[in-house]
Amino acid sequence: MENYTILLVDDEEDVIQAIMKKIHWESLGFSVIGYACNGVKAFEMVEEYQPDVVMTDIRMPYMDGMELAHRIKAEYPATKLLLFTGFDEFEYAKEAVHLEVEEYILKPVNAAELKHVFSQLKLKLDQEISEKRNVEILQKYYMESLPLLQADFYVALIEGRIQEEEIPKYLSDYQLSFSGPFFSCLVIHTSSCQMPAGMNPLLLSTSVKKQAREHLAEKWQAKCFSYLNNTIFIAQLKQESWISELTDECDRFCKYARRMIGAVVTIGIGQVCSNILELAQSYRSAREAVSYRSIYGSSRAINRIEVVPQKVGKSGLASEEDLADLLKLIRLGSQEEVRQAARKYLDHAFFPDKTLQQYHIDIMELISALYRFSVNHDIMADDFSGDIRGLYNRLLDLEPEAFQEWLIGICLSLREMIIHVRNSSTKSFVARAEEYVQQNYSNEVLSLDCICKALGVSNSYFSTVFKKETGSSFISYLTDYRMDQAASLLTGTDEKSYMIAKKVGYTDPNYFSYVFKRRFGVSPSKYRAEHAEKIQP
Repeated sequence: MENYTILLVDDEEDVIQAIMKKIHWESLGFSVIGYACNGVKAFEMVEEYQPDVVMTDIRMPYMDGMELAHRIKAEYPATKLLLFTGFDEFEYAKEAVHLEVEEYILKPVNAAELKHVFSQLKLKLDQEISEKRNVEILQKYYMESLPLLQADFYVALIEGRIQEEEIPKYLSDYQLSFSGPFFSCLVIHTSSCQMPAGMNPLLLSTSVKKQAREHLAEKWQAKCFSYLNNTIFIAQLKQESWISELTDECDRFCKYARRMIGAVVTIGIGQVCSNILELAQSYRSAREAVSYRSIYGSSRAINRIEVVPQKVGKSGLASEEDLADLLKLIRLGSQEEVRQAARKYLDHAFFPDKTLQQYHIDIMELISALYRFSVNHDIMADDFSGDIRGLYNRLLDLEPEAFQEWLIGICLSLREMIIHVRNSSTKSFVARAEEYVQQNYSNEVLSLDCICKALGVSNSYFSTVFKKETGSSFISYLTDYRMDQAASLLTGTDEKSYMIAKKVGYTDPNYFSYVFKRRFGVSPSKYRAEHAEKIQP
């Protein structure tokens, strides 16, 4: 195991050097990653290295040890804190206890005492890591998350994302049993338009799910989960013919739900299958059955086999999965992947047994899906910025090859616009941050919180994007910008250093000098003198 890391903080460098020499850190299981002479620099190093332990003095310039401890505990609670000082003050000790400081050590630091403190601290750190890795604890966490893992597996099944060779492992890991030997997928749809006055749609749907579990789940050994705002059951049947009995029971439940809780429930019964890998097809047929509620009415069970015509042309351009894949690849795929997905989607676009009405519906559904996609991503292709009805009529007249060319073209156009919007958004975001700094750098309270509030984003997201685009953290960028402005004022004006410090956002001239020297290697006065000599004729 690697050594634990420690950061030393004291404004007296000789004290730090003495501590480093007195202790053989490696033998104690620690390594010193560095040291800082004040709290400001120390917190910057904590942000960068995130050490396991920070050992800090209390009395320091710019930011004392108590403030440093407060900030570390707030933002890096796992970091262990040790305080040492030459001031034996009870109030500090009380606050240190409140901060959960590991130890409060008085100067001068005794080597034997330090060895004892760090030996005990290592034992504590080892124990914490051991507990995190404890098999029983992991097993507990696993069992708590098992229902979510099982639900994810069910979703993957009905989406057709599970391979046959993966089934045994999933069943074993997730403690599942599919005894069957036959299966049928049920889609339980609760209307959000027809409901009791004052009822919350989510609460009503939750109530229906609970009632369905009580009335149907046990007898049919059903796996129950939520998907796309519906409740899904995977029912298990001893015989294929039992599908009729299942349909009747579901129909009775729909009537019960309407009578008892005022919910308008429609249950779609999917085709029977003998292999759980076929549940994707069963799910699609169940959803198709539910869609027939506009013809056959709600508050009933609809068996796909019983109501869907069997000898008609195919009713859609492609499956919902194909459309979902196409829209996904427009956002994330390459040009070639988009072309292939569009061709796949159109594989069944033109059939001699398809009625004109069916084809018209197919075109309308495709245009609607692409239009919603455009709106949801704040983009608008030329084809959607004009008359949608005109676009619809134009597409009806296209030959299959021309229709394919249009679809590929519009999908590639949407892809390019998404890329442009994504890149422009990030660059604009950083540019606005830089402009904000240029306009407000003289404000001494300007901070990461200020700019995130002004831009309306979280600190974590802003910091990630800003560093990715600029190569430095926001605080480093702000400090460098202020120092550049200070250097310009030093060489271009006769103003005093303390006035220049105030102009670039520092109320403490001493701290300004400290930061300036860290940036340029010399004090402000020496910088002015050196550059004044260079520009003299």
